[in-house]
Amino acid sequence: MNNKNAKPLYEQIYEDIRSDILSGRMKKDERLPSKRALSERLSVSVITVENAYSQLIAEGYVRAAERSGYFVQYSGEPVKLPENAPVPVYEPEPESFPDVGTEIFPFSVWTRLMRTVILEKGSALLKPTPSGGAMELRAAISGYLYRARGICQPPERIIIGAGSEYFYDMLIRLLGRDKRFGIEDPGFYKLSKIYRLGGANFEYISLDESGMKADELYEKNIDAAHISPAHHFPTGVVMPISRRREIMSWAETGERFIIEDDYDSEFRWSGRPVRAMFSSDGSGRVIYVNTFSKTIAPSVRISYMCLSEELYEKWRETLGFYACPVPSFEQYTLARFISDGYFERHINRAKKRFRRIREQVLGFISEFPDVRIFEENAGLHFIIEAENAEQIVSKCLEHGVRVTPLKNYYSDPSKCGQNRYVVNYSAANENEFGIIK
Repeated sequence: MNNKNAKPLYEQIYEDIRSDILSGRMKKDERLPSKRALSERLSVSVITVENAYSQLIAEGYVRAAERSGYFVQYSGEPVKLPENAPVPVYEPEPESFPDVGTEIFPFSVWTRLMRTVILEKGSALLKPTPSGGAMELRAAISGYLYRARGICQPPERIIIGAGSEYFYDMLIRLLGRDKRFGIEDPGFYKLSKIYRLGGANFEYISLDESGMKADELYEKNIDAAHISPAHHFPTGVVMPISRRREIMSWAETGERFIIEDDYDSEFRWSGRPVRAMFSSDGSGRVIYVNTFSKTIAPSVRISYMCLSEELYEKWRETLGFYACPVPSFEQYTLARFISDGYFERHINRAKKRFRRIREQVLGFISEFPDVRIFEENAGLHFIIEAENAEQIVSKCLEHGVRVTPLKNYYSDPSKCGQNRYVVNYSAANENEFGIIK
């Protein structure tokens, strides 16, 4: 037995005895030492030996005889075990860049709210929540949407989910696989994969300086347009009111829908956040989806979806039997975090931090010759055009700033202009930028 071995002691004892039995060193009906005798010999607790013996009994290697002890049960042919078999060693995966810096998150507040929820809710935390999510969280989100985005949405028509991808898949079922979905090109790379795996029929829709082209929605017979009008990823385009009205007119002319993905609307650096299309939808054609992954942390897999009255009834009838995938403990904690004003204060702190980082990144990049910067007034990324970007990429990566070729987000990379890159500074540490030269 090896005290430096990462495996539990009972597992080491189990493996040593199992090896002796399989190799034939211990014969059928041979008696094993008593638990107390073996524990004294190995200087371990009796419980440790008992756990090892229990595992051997469960797998049929050993039998227990009442008042007689433990005996070898296995009677098969000896097995030649591999010598010096490699022992699996856990190696943590390399950390990926987070979406939001964790150093500004109010962990002490979150911890206190968790304790409060446990004390107040008690055993209620073990009960299932409604399929649409805990009403406390839905009410808190309803209030926040009214204050921050001008959206007046009753809590009962807000659905809680585990990340935006959860809703993308759900919408395929809600709207129907017979519908033809239109997705932005370039766009979020996961979206096409989700629609493809979900069996949905989809088409790529081109973008211009105003966002998704409305005429292509007609030309390609699209039934549901998936767009991010407040701030498109990766181009950074903010859809103007003229294009929004074109797409709203398209949706109102038939059984068509708009899926408004508002994933990072909170981060806008000039003026107020752009008004959501859902807030001005009078025909019930817009479906609003947002997530807390950008504003809190990627590990907080909580998202929400707003539906019109008609679509909510359809969801309730066809998909309302699904259990809410988010633990109630997390929902109640987040509800308190929003209702008590901590979430909006956190957003304000995050905006100040990212504004400083944005200025530092822009200042650093602008020092390189022949660099052009596009659409840098919203979100946590922007586009650059540079002939020789290797040095920029290398320096940025050292400090948590991701730089990705823009062509990676096109269905056809040849459609992308040469030498354009997406600069994402959401994981950058502002304290390190003083040493970048």
